[in-house]
Amino acid sequence: MDLARLRPVPLLALLLLNGCTTYYGQLAGGHLQLMSQRQPIQAILDDKAADPQLQARLAQALGARAFASGHLGLPDNDSYRAYATLSQPYAVWNLFATEAYSLEPHTWCFPIAGCVAYRGYYRQGAARAEAARLGHRGLDTQVIGIEAYSTLGWFADPLLSSMLYRDDDGLAALIFHELAHQRLYLPGDTEFNESYATFVEREGLRQWRAHRGLSDPDETRAQAQQQLIELMLDARERLRLLYAQPLAEGEMRQRKREEFSALRTRYRQLRDEAWQGRGYFDHWFARPLNNASLLPFGLYHRWVEAFAALFEASERDWVAFHQTVARLARKPPDERRTRLERLEKQQAERLAH
Repeated sequence: MDLARLRPVPLLALLLLNGCTTYYGQLAGGHLQLMSQRQPIQAILDDKAADPQLQARLAQALGARAFASGHLGLPDNDSYRAYATLSQPYAVWNLFATEAYSLEPHTWCFPIAGCVAYRGYYRQGAARAEAARLGHRGLDTQVIGIEAYSTLGWFADPLLSSMLYRDDDGLAALIFHELAHQRLYLPGDTEFNESYATFVEREGLRQWRAHRGLSDPDETRAQAQQQLIELMLDARERLRLLYAQPLAEGEMRQRKREEFSALRTRYRQLRDEAWQGRGYFDHWFARPLNNASLLPFGLYHRWVEAFAALFEASERDWVAFHQTVARLARKPPDERRTRLERLEKQQAERLAH
């Protein structure tokens, strides 16, 4: 998962210089501090005193970075060619929120970036404080640590130490995902943006491995992840139907509680039976579950299969694919959604045969 796609335009730096202590002030301060810590990756690779393990990881990342521009049609710029060490495990913390009986995300609107379904904070405490404030208003909230984010090409985004917690495949996939946001971003449509970037990272990783003579990524965990996504999307649908019913507050609250209890039960069954006890996602279910917990699954995966169909229709040509996605992004929202639904159906039919 990654954070709200805000463009930290120079206005934010101006706010910081003016002593602004608002949300925009923490954005500017956090981002400028992060950018000040950058070092060119090539300089680290050439430094004989540098950590060899770090050098190996960064060399692998540079290879993936070059592949992204050379083979996947992603921007060829200075992003992810510098490295920054953070003093915290995540780059930012994302806050998600919904009403108590709704799966529609609470949105925040910003200049240029439009309205997005989450809000990013450079300090976990600030995110949790805002979550508590919204919770007092009766909203469901969730705060999630995020390894990286994109400034959509306004700045040369660095590779971050938080990104190195991933293995080499995960790191390459993250680079592809973030560069996809630089390639195309549609203000106000989080589902579109994140699904597009998620497809690019998945197909890009498969091609990156093939380019190096490796087999497709291990499908065991990938299949488990897909089953988890389906489980969560099913839970979203069950809750959507529940919230549409004209129930009294007390009964609605109880039925909601029962649905989340059932979700935990279905997860344990999936883990113990299909995954042979492998607790891939136990950490997710260790936290309190609510409507906001389900938001990332709808946002990041809603249209992935539709974009897969569009890639096939583009004859698997990345330049043609990105151009077609750009044309789709210019369509009115209702027309765009209808087209995505049609593509999703086509992909399901293709996979069935």
